[in-house]
Amino acid sequence: MAEGKGDKVYEAIEIAKATGKLRKGTNETTKAIERGEAKLVAIAKDISPKEIVMHIPLLAEEKGIVCIEVPSKEELGAAAGIDVGTASIAIVQEGEAKNLIKEIIEEARASKKKE
Repeated sequence: MAEGKGDKVYEAIEIAKATGKLRKGTNETTKAIERGEAKLVAIAKDISPKEIVMHIPLLAEEKGIVCIEVPSKEELGAAAGIDVGTASIAIVQEGEAKNLIKEIIEEARASKKKE
């Protein structure tokens, strides 16, 4: 799982919210990954207990979907347009965020190769 600063990821989520489609929350994110619909997955680092989202990076890797860890559940929820924090988000239709998401995925894969 790649760890991002979050700024680009939050921006991509905001753009996808407006012009594409998101799945919000752990259950919806899990379903989107299992169905192969997710283009990019973001999970919050500050989730407690961690067990809530522990399965998501493994599932995403199995399906070849990039999973990025962002610092804040509150910011993740805000980027998705909801008033509460959320543990995870899946972007299922990129909308106008397509190029930004492609950039995030390339950076994540490049940093993974360095590990």
